[in-house]
Amino acid sequence: MNPFLIGGIAAAAAAFSARWNWWRAKVSGLAVLMYHHLGDPPRPSRHDKLWVREADFRRQLKFLLAGGWTPLLFSEFAAALDGGSAMPEKPALITFDDGTADNAEAALPILEELGVKANVFLVVEGVGKSTHWEDPAKKPWLRMLDWDAVARMRASGLVEFGSHTMRHPDLAALPFKDAAWEIQESKRRLEARLAAPVLAFAYPFGSGAFDPALRACVRSAGYRFDFSVRQGITPLPWRFEDGPFKRLLVRRDDKALDFSLNLSRGRARL
Repeated sequence: MNPFLIGGIAAAAAAFSARWNWWRAKVSGLAVLMYHHLGDPPRPSRHDKLWVREADFRRQLKFLLAGGWTPLLFSEFAAALDGGSAMPEKPALITFDDGTADNAEAALPILEELGVKANVFLVVEGVGKSTHWEDPAKKPWLRMLDWDAVARMRASGLVEFGSHTMRHPDLAALPFKDAAWEIQESKRRLEARLAAPVLAFAYPFGSGAFDPALRACVRSAGYRFDFSVRQGITPLPWRFEDGPFKRLLVRRDDKALDFSLNLSRGRARL
């Protein structure tokens, strides 16, 4: 065979293996998909990857269902962990961070169409306002869900809510008492508004997710689960002492192979 052809094939194979981690061992556990927004990114924006096309979202949910994954609400996952119900063979949590208006306007109709359950981490003081914590030079402020939209999503029976703090700060950069207030007060206000337990907490930017003092604060506040942004799949069974749940970031530029490898290997990219 032509040595140049062999070299070209080898180079292509190396590039493929560097881009897609097909060679990693398969993993099992809880697959937690992390979304932010559905639709097209506003301009200018340096965060295009956080906007997933609606058609891609629909295809991804169909892939989940066809592959035997069972998307759960936080409360359903808690019941399965406690033995109150059977844990699905391939459990999954679909999560959205922040609670922007597109979660109701774009995501909810697709969830209803397919009968798929999801969970939204709300920034409490952003409800009915905007993503005011963002630098508008890098990411334009976005409309947030209002309480009517939150109620509509809950009434569908397909969506539950967790906390993403009061104001979306970098928790690890705050004085501890301020970080504790963000963690505790957001739970208190959400539970008062929703008249339901708030079981889950997600660390903004992933900051503080592996800080023992902040995790202890999350636990003492009464949350059952906490979520990082570290890429991967968390083995089951899980205890709080095992660390926060890993998640699988879903990006706008993900191909079908990326999505599949994230679910089977816990990572599609190096």
